Amino acid sequence: MFDGWSHTALDAAAETVGVDPAVARLAFPGGAMDMIAAWIAGVDADMAEALPPVVLAQLPIRARIGRLIRFRLDAVRGCEEALTRALAIMAMPQNVPAALRFGWRSADVMWRLAGDTATDYNHYTKRAILAGLYAATLAVFAQDETAGKADTLEFLDRRIDGVMRFEKAKSRWLRPDTDRFSLVRFLGRLRYPAS
Repeated sequence: MFDGWSHTALDAAAETVGVDPAVARLAFPGGAMDMIAAWIAGVDADMAEALPPVVLAQLPIRARIGRLIRFRLDAVRGCEEALTRALAIMAMPQNVPAALRFGWRSADVMWRLAGDTATDYNHYTKRAILAGLYAATLAVFAQDETAGKADTLEFLDRRIDGVMRFEKAKSRWLRPDTDRFSLVRFLGRLRYPAS
């Protein structure tokens, strides 16, 4: 963990698993960002294997998303130093576009496992909101020293509550509702009163 996302760490990992360090370096030509991408892809794959849609289907959507994020947090528990360094590397200006792609991809995997089939604008807004929620939760998780990461879990629950409230308000606003005041309907009734 003290070597960070470096060639020194990659060489040590390669030697540990019996791979020629030169071959391992060929697998990660982009250096740290390629290594981080592989780590994230590994978490995505493990999550998809452990929590397929059939397992999550019985839960309400809020619980599905919470369980998926908790799985990801458990997957990196004990690797907080590596996570902190990875977040710092991804925050570098030259790495932000790739980091955004990583976040989007992970959010997409989570929504697909949760059973989302949206193809309209909701497909994009759901993933953008979840990517932001997950990134914020990771930042809290990396610094959380409470027992059982209690602060992180409370933070996550509050963020999910906020997103659910937003989604309910959005659906009410976008849903055509005859009980809601309509300026156009009001003006029409002034011009053409009911007989």
